Amino acid sequence: MKAALPENYRPSDDEDFMNPVQQEYFRQKLISWRDQLLRESSETISNLQVEAIAEADIIDSAANEADRAIELRARDRERKLINKIEEALRRIEDGSYGFCEETGDPIGVRRLDARPIATLTIEAQERHERKERLQRDY
Repeated sequence: MKAALPENYRPSDDEDFMNPVQQEYFRQKLISWRDQLLRESSETISNLQVEAIAEADIIDSAANEADRAIELRARDRERKLINKIEEALRRIEDGSYGFCEETGDPIGVRRLDARPIATLTIEAQERHERKERLQRDY
C-alpha cells in the first residue's frame, strides 16, 4: 500500500483523490507531526524536572508555577492532538482517510494539507459549528 513519494511532491486536485502517493504523503506528514509533538513533550518533561528546584523568592516561584501550568495545559492539548493524529493514521490504513465522516464526500487535498487531521469537509464543519453556536446560545 505504501507508495514511493516523489521528491518535492505536493498533492493536487489534478490527480485521483487519495491515490497511494497522496496517502503516503499524508501518512508521512502525520508521522512527522506526531514525532515533533512527542519530542517537544519529552523536552517539556525534562525541563519541568530540572526547574522543580525550589525558588527562594516567592514572586519568582509564583511566576515559575504559572509558566509551568501554561506549559502543562499546552502539552495536554498536544496530547489530544497526538490522539487525533493516531486516528488519522488509522483512517489511512483502513481507507477512510480524506473522506467526510458526515457526508462521505472527499474533504479535499488543500484542506487536508492545511489540517491533516480534518474529518469533515469545510461545509460539514461549518454546519457543525453553527449547530454548536445555536446550542450554546440556548
